[in-house]
Amino acid sequence: MVVEEFFAQTRVFVVTGKGGVGKTTLSGAMANLAARHGLSCLVVQMAAPGASRPPETAHLSRLFGQDGVLDYEELVLKPLDGPEPAGQVRARALRADTALVEYLHAHGMKRLSRRLATSGALDVVATAVPGMPDILVLGKLKQMERAAAAGQPGAPDVIVLDAPAAGHAVRFLQSPHGLLGAATGGPVRAQAEEVVAMLSDPTRCQVVLVTTPEETPVSETVETAQALEDKAGAALCTVVVNGRMPHLDLPADLCAEVLVGAAGRRGARLSEPGANELVAAAALRRARQRSEAAQVERLAAELPLPQLELPFCFSTELGPAQLALLTDALESGLASWSPVRL
Repeated sequence: MVVEEFFAQTRVFVVTGKGGVGKTTLSGAMANLAARHGLSCLVVQMAAPGASRPPETAHLSRLFGQDGVLDYEELVLKPLDGPEPAGQVRARALRADTALVEYLHAHGMKRLSRRLATSGALDVVATAVPGMPDILVLGKLKQMERAAAAGQPGAPDVIVLDAPAAGHAVRFLQSPHGLLGAATGGPVRAQAEEVVAMLSDPTRCQVVLVTTPEETPVSETVETAQALEDKAGAALCTVVVNGRMPHLDLPADLCAEVLVGAAGRRGARLSEPGANELVAAAALRRARQRSEAAQVERLAAELPLPQLELPFCFSTELGPAQLALLTDALESGLASWSPVRL
């Protein structure tokens, strides 16, 4: 029941962290877990204005065993089938220019949007004002969140935003506050006010931080958490430690002679050079485990958020098998998870 409670606490989960720590992988695992418990989840990724079918979005598709890349139209990554409860995972990419077109259409300005598109000025208008690309994307996110809250047909139960990397994410979520100070009235200010209302309401939006158990990502995660609270007014949900090595009990006095003898007693042959390499590998693994444990402990001390862990995947490519493993780990971690008191 904890999984349902986790996803019921808010409608939008903003996933961010230092580049390369596994934001997209975590977004996929969260969506897969939601679907496993009968929920409809929409994963949203951001793309630069004018970008056409950005290839980096293919990673999310590969997790679900597909080879498509995300675009404006929603892509079904996990269909609504299987035994009850059966959930669904959909995904799409959001760009400032397409968000602007939708905004103009919704406000009765289709002719203007067509002129901007045919003249090639759409990208210019969408990015002309500092913070405008961010407010356009966040405005569309707010629209989807409202549809989810109203239970509109086709609206998802859960929205996961695969947000920009940590530094950009702070600016991204802070931009509506900047526009509030710059715009004294009109549709831009109204949009900014509505987005700020969503970001500052933990029942509507919360941030999930992801890091690896290494010194620099942990330090940046702590700084990002502080900046998101202070500058963007966003509620922090949890921090996920991704890529944690499974613990191996490796004796410190392990030596080549012991390994050769143990192999012989089991009818196997192990050369002394091979045993020496195993001893060296064991020493590296012990050091890695000590370092990871120290960083996880530091993270807990400096960032008082509930922690979840995802294991390191010993694979060069991540696909459905790895996604299932990560989803299982996330589900297991939530069994003892308790929310932040907001």
